[in-house]
Amino acid sequence: MAVRIVSQEGVLAAYSGLSASLLRQATYSTARFGVYEALKEYDMERNDNQAPSTIKLLSFSVVAGVIGGIVGNPSDIVNIRMQNDNTLPINERRHYRNAVDGIFRIIKEEGVSSLFRGVFPNLTRGVLMTASQVVSYDIGKQILVNEFSWDAKSKNTHFGASLFAGLVATTVCSPVDVVKTRIMNASSAENANAISILINAVKNEGVGFMFRGWTPAFIRLGPHTILTFLAMEQLRHYKVGL
Repeated sequence: MAVRIVSQEGVLAAYSGLSASLLRQATYSTARFGVYEALKEYDMERNDNQAPSTIKLLSFSVVAGVIGGIVGNPSDIVNIRMQNDNTLPINERRHYRNAVDGIFRIIKEEGVSSLFRGVFPNLTRGVLMTASQVVSYDIGKQILVNEFSWDAKSKNTHFGASLFAGLVATTVCSPVDVVKTRIMNASSAENANAISILINAVKNEGVGFMFRGWTPAFIRLGPHTILTFLAMEQLRHYKVGL
């Protein structure tokens, strides 16, 4: 797929929707990580700097995932549409110039409510992603440090824990990602019902459809998760924002 995109559409086609992807990270990911870290630090301050239990971490991740899902939904819709535009028939393509143009055109052509199409699958995905990503990173890091005596401040530890988090997050979120993408890429609200999409997909494609695209999803989410946590650990080390 990567070779075909570059050979048929050029190198820049691999970066279709980059502005929307950046906007999505600046809203969705920032909200998720920011809220989760803030709740975790607040809990540690109230409990003599003791690490929160797994149950607490999961609770924090649920709150962070819900907030991130709501904040990031508009940019997520634009991101998906811009990336998938070339796969549509020519008369159905939207040709958004950038993320901001996409958001304004959605409001103008489909109404403000369309910016929150698929918000419930996105909330579900936000909760699952945050829980599977940040909680599995914290747990993986604790295991490496406590069970295998790895240095908590070592980049090797951060890399190992983030690789584990990327694998867990990709697997857990794959079913919701598939349904969410189909909803947000729908041309009308009638075609964007999560239940009908799920039923039709299982009937026509089998249960395996929920893990369609796992490999490209991990190729994206794996390095993204590793780079995110390595960067966050360095920010924490130098006391920048964390």
